[in-house]
Amino acid sequence: MTPETHACIFCRIGRGEIEAHVIHEEDEILAFLDIGPIRPGHVQIIAREHYPWFEALPEPLAARIMALAQKIARVQKQIYGVPRVAFMFTGGDVAHAHAHLVPMVKGDDVTSRRYIVEETVTYRPIPMPPLTEMAATAAELRAAMATAG
Repeated sequence: MTPETHACIFCRIGRGEIEAHVIHEEDEILAFLDIGPIRPGHVQIIAREHYPWFEALPEPLAARIMALAQKIARVQKQIYGVPRVAFMFTGGDVAHAHAHLVPMVKGDDVTSRRYIVEETVTYRPIPMPPLTEMAATAAELRAAMATAG
């Protein structure tokens, strides 16, 4: 065990060293409630093995996480009566690939809403980059994808 995996909170949860409200577990993955939920029923799914970023996950393992996420999302929709569930891989707060499933009550549930203290939040239209900039970005990504392994 490396010092990184020894100290990683998600590795510790995966090993059972830190208690979590587990909703599903398998040999390679674990799903549990987020301790700082955006909405009730906010679930995280982790690989038990340490992968710092989602793109480091082996494809079969990422597919298992996705399949479990779909199953959990269907249950969340039923329990919470929501039309959709957000699914996203993150790693900003903990460098261990983890997926979030958030029952979407409002359109801004997957923003940093939980950190906003004002009761009424105001919004502006989403800024749209110039079409030439978007075309250049898309071309750059397509070119990189064509040469990626």
